[in-house]
Amino acid sequence: MRRLVGGMGVILFATGFSMLGAPHGADEAARAEAVKPVDAQRHQNARPRSLFNGRDLAGWHADVPELDKNPQAQSPFIVRDGLLVSLGKPGGHLLTDDEFANYRLTAEYRFVDKPGNCGVLVHASKPRVLYGMFPQSLEVQMQSGSAGDFWCIHEDVTVPDMAKRRAGDPANWGATEGKERQILNLTDDSEQPLGEWNRMVIECVGDEIKVWVNDDLVNHGSKCTAQKGKIAVQAEGTEVEFRKLELEPIERLSP
Repeated sequence: MRRLVGGMGVILFATGFSMLGAPHGADEAARAEAVKPVDAQRHQNARPRSLFNGRDLAGWHADVPELDKNPQAQSPFIVRDGLLVSLGKPGGHLLTDDEFANYRLTAEYRFVDKPGNCGVLVHASKPRVLYGMFPQSLEVQMQSGSAGDFWCIHEDVTVPDMAKRRAGDPANWGATEGKERQILNLTDDSEQPLGEWNRMVIECVGDEIKVWVNDDLVNHGSKCTAQKGKIAVQAEGTEVEFRKLELEPIERLSP
């Protein structure tokens, strides 16, 4: 396993209702509340809220190029047994309808049958700007063995020790097709074994982004070229279950 920096700290996060916390009989008003956009400056006392109601994909929309060709094909994003599931194929993204800024996103996920690839995208905006599928955004990698890497998708970010952690020739660093877009995490040792639940926490405040995986700080970037946008999860080849996608407005990053 690759380990570049060790002992980086532990997240301090507030607990709140999870995406499964609302009863199945919750009314439409409660569901609507769960997907309202968050602005920490305007809602300083707002509680954490679930982005997923455990029953359907209200508040989200899929962008799957394959479905343009075959609208009758199975969407890769479904709800199953109260979980949001990315089936992995066909490739695409599930995006929030609303944009967000200044927040802590807690995602609890697991790869069930085999290790593989997926990701959470923050500050997502223009669709299909990369390889005809990926929206303009900064990806927080969930791929097995690499959780917490950054991938730049027409947005960029800076981390300490760039020469060690950004792949390839510095002359070719960038965020577009053909450029070196990957920025390695601080440690690959933070993920749970296959089939067990992982907790990824992503904090975005201003132009900074910090990421924890199972309480280990795995990335911290600054000078991000975007500070708000939609949140997305990927279908990228492997089935992944999400049991929690919870958003909390914050005004500063956790230490």
